[in-house]
Amino acid sequence: MIGIKSISSYVPSQGMDNYAQGARFGKDEEFILGKIGSAFLPRKDDNQETSDLCVAAANALFMANPQLSRESVDALIVVTQNGDEEGLPHTAAIVQEKLGLTTRVAAFDVSLGCSGYVYGLYALKGFMEAAGLKNGLLITADPYSKIIDIEDRNTAMLFGDAATATWMGEGAEWQLGKASFGTDGSGAAHLKVAGKKFFMNGRQVFNFALLKVPAHLQELLEASGLKADDVDAFCIHQGSAAIVDAVARRFEQADPEKFIKDMLETGNTVSSSIPLLLEKHVLDSTFKRVAVSGFGVGLSWGSAILQRKG
Repeated sequence: MIGIKSISSYVPSQGMDNYAQGARFGKDEEFILGKIGSAFLPRKDDNQETSDLCVAAANALFMANPQLSRESVDALIVVTQNGDEEGLPHTAAIVQEKLGLTTRVAAFDVSLGCSGYVYGLYALKGFMEAAGLKNGLLITADPYSKIIDIEDRNTAMLFGDAATATWMGEGAEWQLGKASFGTDGSGAAHLKVAGKKFFMNGRQVFNFALLKVPAHLQELLEASGLKADDVDAFCIHQGSAAIVDAVARRFEQADPEKFIKDMLETGNTVSSSIPLLLEKHVLDSTFKRVAVSGFGVGLSWGSAILQRKG
């Protein structure tokens, strides 16, 4: 069975001091930490492209896993909505060349935002199992610094740049359990790019998350024959501190402390937020079962159960 074998990441060391940004918008420390949840927002260099972030994360993965050779990778998915230049060719093709992967690799993009990692896991697993492939890379990189208006108080203090690379293959310790997905295109206007700048209706997105995510998690647990007590941790998209806290409180079946929150030095990294949590808090933990949930632009959402083998 194809599962998650390892995760590595790349987070730029340079970035924005969110306290300084908050001062520009008249926001104090309580608001920045309590509502936003991020004191620092990493930013890519001006000369870095999305593919460069992908390559940095993938190289970290290869370094951490010497048993994984570049020649053995036969599938690559890049989750991004902010690809290189104008988005053509697909970023996965550029990453294939920069990483030195063989030309036998199947490489394509998934154009999803904050729900993209969960979708990507199951897209890659299904693709690999259907085609009999052995080693796949799922890479996330969505540098919103390319589209953020730094004068927009609704978005300028939220988003950080990062990339992650997940190795998927046979014999993995972490297996993919049941998953559930959804889309509501009627909410497309709440998160979109207009005039090459990102727009977000924060109130509508907050309400969407609060109404959809707890109910979706409960449906997933029921479909899996599980109770909240059977889940060691909930790794949901780190949209903001306020969203994570509100969802944790609304999901009354579980202890809110089970909802991992870690965005102080990263901000909202879009499709990279869940794998960053898994890398840092789950893969080397004693957890046996975790629930993940991504939600956002589309509007779209996806939740899944990940469980340790054995």
